[in-house]
Amino acid sequence: MEQNWMVLLQQENQLAKVMETNRMTEKYGLVLSEEDAKLIVAERANSLREQKRVEFGEGIVSRIIETFCDSDFIDQNNYVETMIRLQEIFYLYKNEMQDEISDDELLQLMKEQFETLCFGDLDYLEGTCLSIFSQAIRAGYRGYKTSGGRGEASRFDEVKRWDYDLYMEALSELFG
Repeated sequence: MEQNWMVLLQQENQLAKVMETNRMTEKYGLVLSEEDAKLIVAERANSLREQKRVEFGEGIVSRIIETFCDSDFIDQNNYVETMIRLQEIFYLYKNEMQDEISDDELLQLMKEQFETLCFGDLDYLEGTCLSIFSQAIRAGYRGYKTSGGRGEASRFDEVKRWDYDLYMEALSELFG
């Protein structure tokens, strides 16, 4: 069956955009081969189809790469798989948040949670952090609009985190 020429053209444009990100990411030790880029673009199409989404223009893939390339939790060994998974999570939560949140706000939220709460754990990002936040969005929360998505992750975090002062107090009680 003959593929639509518009789809092919869009895939070629996406591939070129993804390959262009190498100029930025190589300083972080991350480089995509053309084969890797083709895989990411192909998985983008699968994710869009699975989430029943349509994307016009430059798309989100290169922006995901640019946003996450400086992460301490991404290296050359997990780079391709992480980018594929991040785009899947992105499209899933655009739907879950009923497109109430902008692409930039969602990327900011994802990056912040990935770095500070999830410590690179994509399952935790998808299954806990973003799930909780999307419930708040669907319930009518709009506070993220003034912050652009910055600092929003902790507002709905239900898990008690590391507290340095509490730790030091416990140590002093044990050994003080």
